[in-house]
Amino acid sequence: MDKLLDFSYMIESIPAIAKGIPISLAIALVAFFIGLIIGLFVALVKIYRVPVLYQISSLYVSFIRGTPLLVQIFLSYYGIPLVIRYINSRYSLNWDVSYIPAIYFIYVAFSLNSGAYLSETIRSAIQAVNKGQMEACHSVGMTTSQGLRRIILPQAVIVALPNIGNHFVSLLKDSSLAFAASVPEIIGQAKIIAGRTSQFFEVYIVAALIYWGICIVFERLLVYLENRFRKFERGV
Repeated sequence: MDKLLDFSYMIESIPAIAKGIPISLAIALVAFFIGLIIGLFVALVKIYRVPVLYQISSLYVSFIRGTPLLVQIFLSYYGIPLVIRYINSRYSLNWDVSYIPAIYFIYVAFSLNSGAYLSETIRSAIQAVNKGQMEACHSVGMTTSQGLRRIILPQAVIVALPNIGNHFVSLLKDSSLAFAASVPEIIGQAKIIAGRTSQFFEVYIVAALIYWGICIVFERLLVYLENRFRKFERGV
């Protein structure tokens, strides 16, 4: 063994591994925004204890938070095609599962996972806002939905922003699990390249540095956004 690391190979592998960056970002962004919608809905259902929906949402959050994301990916990847085939046979349809790209199953798994975790973040942020705020909204003739939209949620966003930002960074890192469904994100690309040369150590170091760099960029962006949102608290 002449040297521990082949730096020239590491540099040469960067462009090929970097091809997975758009897919990793797409997974994180799609899951994040869909997760925000799911999370807000579930949070409101739990806050206002909507009958039936409250029990369903509690079960959903408990299941997602109590099972590994990798298992959820497999359930989506193998389960959705089975459900579609069952619907085809039951209702004499002809939906072709083979034409559905694997990344859509990843979107489903990551979005549901994100929604469960964000629901708890959003719920705690809304409940952190003084209850008198909603009473004041009602006293000036606002409906509950208007009070939420105009007064409560803007304040809750500021409370929740650090945790929401941390969740997005975690989604970026967790996107590496998508390789389990043959999605060629950063780690998927790294495995393909390493499989050709068996230089796994160098390739995974490059992948780690790429993830690190992306996370640093988004962490700085989130800090900037947090400071912008908190300006009014400092009277700026």
